[in-house]
Amino acid sequence: MLIYCYHGNASQEYAQAFSDFGFSQIYSLDGGFEAWRRRPAGAPALPAVLDAWLQAQGFAPGAVEGAIANGTTPLMKAAHTGALAMAGALIAAGARLNARNADGNTALWLACVGRHFDMIDLLVEGGIDLDTANDNGATALMYASSAGLADVVARLLERGADIRPETLDGFTALDLAGNVECLTLLRRVSRTQAVEA
Repeated sequence: MLIYCYHGNASQEYAQAFSDFGFSQIYSLDGGFEAWRRRPAGAPALPAVLDAWLQAQGFAPGAVEGAIANGTTPLMKAAHTGALAMAGALIAAGARLNARNADGNTALWLACVGRHFDMIDLLVEGGIDLDTANDNGATALMYASSAGLADVVARLLERGADIRPETLDGFTALDLAGNVECLTLLRRVSRTQAVEA
């Protein structure tokens, strides 16, 4: 029996349930219909090292757009763990830069959590949206500011992150500054923008 859903998350649970009831040949389409549809027939094979890394992280072989727990894509996993070479290979293989996990966060958010500056640069140079907001309206800059990660705030500002977006509660990255260093960096940009306006 083959079970699949759109994203490939629910089908894994249903496949497990059928297996628990004694069915012996149950298969779940990893990544769901979305991943299957995105992978064109005859697409070039992935580099062996990337395919091995995908499998070691819990993704199906060749699942550049697969997802594991919380909707984490391979690019998100690479960004969070600082696997720069794998992230580069995933981008070259067509991984969607602005894919969002179950919380609405992108690979950029996870690179910021891990404080992986080369990863932040790679994602920005690849074209990721610096100002994508998650389900609460928070951007990666807001996260870094609220976590007191002044070095990450500085890097995001250097790369052009916007300080003006607001969360669903109306807070900006400046409002959320977790320490004096973040506050100082964000105020400097705020003042510069006010003078330029």
